[in-house]
Amino acid sequence: MSQAPSKRPPSTRKRMIWMLIGALVVFGGVFGIKAFFAAQTNKFFDNMPQPAVAVSSAVAQAQRWGADGESVGTFAAINGTEVTTESGGVVSAIEFDAGQPVSAGTVLVRLNTANEAATLKALDASARLARVQADRWQELGKQQLVSKDEVQQRLTAAATAQAQADAQRALIAQKTIRAPFAGILGIRKVNLGQFVSPGDAIVSLQQLDPIYVNFALPGQMIGKMVEGTAVHATLDSLPGQSFDGLVTAVDPQVDPDTRNFQVQATLRNPDRVLRPGAFARVGFGLGGERNVVVIPQTAVSFNPYGNAVFVITKEKRKDGEKDAQGKPLTGDKFVVNQRFIKTGTTRGDLIAVTDGLKPGEQIVTSGLLKLRNGAEVTINNKVQPAASQQPTPENR
Repeated sequence: MSQAPSKRPPSTRKRMIWMLIGALVVFGGVFGIKAFFAAQTNKFFDNMPQPAVAVSSAVAQAQRWGADGESVGTFAAINGTEVTTESGGVVSAIEFDAGQPVSAGTVLVRLNTANEAATLKALDASARLARVQADRWQELGKQQLVSKDEVQQRLTAAATAQAQADAQRALIAQKTIRAPFAGILGIRKVNLGQFVSPGDAIVSLQQLDPIYVNFALPGQMIGKMVEGTAVHATLDSLPGQSFDGLVTAVDPQVDPDTRNFQVQATLRNPDRVLRPGAFARVGFGLGGERNVVVIPQTAVSFNPYGNAVFVITKEKRKDGEKDAQGKPLTGDKFVVNQRFIKTGTTRGDLIAVTDGLKPGEQIVTSGLLKLRNGAEVTINNKVQPAASQQPTPENR
């Protein structure tokens, strides 16, 4: 009696393939479901109505501005120097007080001249003797008792001796340091008994009235800025005060590195409140008026790639628009879009727009960081940024 053949178990290779297929189906289903829900979530947020952003606004205005300009400058003394000594020596007397005004020629410091004075006495005596001898030889020459050559030698010796005495006298004079011009002294930099070498600084001396203000302008203005142009300077440290003057020098050369040229104006400074080295804001008028479009500076987004504003326009709502709660919306809406502009000069809180904006267009003045192209906004002008040509901020 024959025996029925038994079933062979599936091979290990087939089991592994079926397990792999099963795992792929399970994980594929999981990832597929996850991707489906992610796509639906993104679709929901993409189509979800965004709440309107509250902003303040202003209208671009047409104004007539003079062809004024402004720059930043630095005050410089008409005459200013570190008083030094030409000869070395020991300080024997200090005859000034720090910070005091002095006139030209005032003695400031004396150096010890005892050795030089003794040498001068000897040289003066030699010069007098040489002079007497020269006079005697001149008389002998007239009587033809000595040759003319010997007379000339004596005259030369007398002149040489006198020159040596004069040189010593000049050396002594150098050891009395005087103010080279009238001005205000600074803080002294020497002490009694101190040895000073030639060129060592004694004290700073600055002439403060009048005073220069130096500032730079772009090269394209070199034909517009001329001597005699009126300027006014202001300082942050002296709010509310303005100092008037005139342009007294225009550098004919344009700096090849910065493409700017230097201008120097002279201002009266009778109270000596303007000091060399101080920072100044310099304004000037170039004459003539022109039409400009003016907006608040807070409306401009200043960027390296260009300045821009957000322009507000009114649009009709599309059918079926809903708010964040799903309620239907009707009527018009305000929408903002970014627009690049070219800006010009500023006056206080205002800035001129030379291109990209027309008078009457409404722009956003606050809340710019929350905006994007096509965003809906609500306008609330109860509180607005300051926008004045001559702002007067309050001290608090």
